[in-house]
Amino acid sequence: MKHLNIFVILMAASLLAGCNSGEKGHGGHDHEGEGKKDHNGEIVMTHEQMEKAGVETETVSAADFTAVMKAAGQIVRRQGDEQTVAATISGIVYWRNASLSEGSHVGSGQALADITARHLQDGDPIAKAKAAFEAAKSEMERVKPLADENIVSQREWEQARLTYQTARAAYEGLKASRSGSAVVTTGMGGYVKSLLVKSGDYVNVGDPIAIVTQNRRQQLVVDVPECAYRKMSDIKSANFRATGNDNVYKLSELNGKLVSYSRTLPEGSAYLPATFEFDNVGDIIAGSFVEVYLLLQPRKNVITVPNSALTEEQGLYYVYVRLHADHEHENHGHEAHGHENHNHEPHEHEVHKHEGEEGIFEKREVIIGQTDGSRTEIVGGLKAGETVVSKGAYQVKLAASSSVIPEGHNHNH
Repeated sequence: MKHLNIFVILMAASLLAGCNSGEKGHGGHDHEGEGKKDHNGEIVMTHEQMEKAGVETETVSAADFTAVMKAAGQIVRRQGDEQTVAATISGIVYWRNASLSEGSHVGSGQALADITARHLQDGDPIAKAKAAFEAAKSEMERVKPLADENIVSQREWEQARLTYQTARAAYEGLKASRSGSAVVTTGMGGYVKSLLVKSGDYVNVGDPIAIVTQNRRQQLVVDVPECAYRKMSDIKSANFRATGNDNVYKLSELNGKLVSYSRTLPEGSAYLPATFEFDNVGDIIAGSFVEVYLLLQPRKNVITVPNSALTEEQGLYYVYVRLHADHEHENHGHEAHGHENHNHEPHEHEVHKHEGEEGIFEKREVIIGQTDGSRTEIVGGLKAGETVVSKGAYQVKLAASSSVIPEGHNHNH
């Protein structure tokens, strides 16, 4: 068992090395583009290396940050934004546009297909409908006087009348279809969501043949835990991210709003559904499951960093703090650098690219709090005025793997 554990550890180390190798973007042991770590554990990168790795920094400031409650949700289409196009007669369907496919744009009232009942083995449907109509009419006329004299029951009379009305509606509908053919049109403009039949298929009257969607507004249905019910009235908006996608969508930027939330638990569920509505930006797929960050009441003077500034190792979180060339060693992480500003508006943070400057960084463990999907609260290890790597943190982490002191670098303390 001991040998097995050692093997597992070695395999994990091997896989980690492989991942790190992939992140560097070049094979072998080529140090081009790597930073260097000096004898005090500082990570040094030239301006060219930082630019190549896309490294940017941000001055930390205390600002407003909205309290967050995490939940799961699903994207669904709004009621009324979809319409089913149905066959108006029974017959063979032929699409007018052979290139019509899912996603094709269609206009309101546009002719989509022709349906013809001519030359079918069952005969002319109009003639059959006319015969059924005339038979039903004769039966109703025969039963009516008998019902008046109570010779037949009222139930028989009602059945004869219903059969007549149904046959008349079917006949009149077919009679208006130009000798056994009909043109199927859209009721609204939009995009073809799905084609339910192929050219040459037989359909019955009323069968759905296509679904058209306007795709203008979508809904986000969130499952809110029962224990959070008391906070439901505090929900102001939400951010969400699709599974496996780093892109965070903000309802505040999509004309989104909270439409409703349930006051009672659905039977057999421990979650209360809350529904948001927002503009579809084109790449949000209905039916997809998402991770949701419900935004509650804002909090004052909260230190946050972009999620891209954080790296994680064995459950611990780190940021890379930029040091000044003339800093004192004993002041690492204790004195604020840069322009301290406690009056920033929420999420307005100073981002720097440091044109032409060498980068000296220190790895710093931090304690994180809540996240809204884009930024994460820092509750320990960092303070306002310090400068952190906001983009390219993993590239700085990889640069720290080199233990060679850069030639010509003499950093006095």
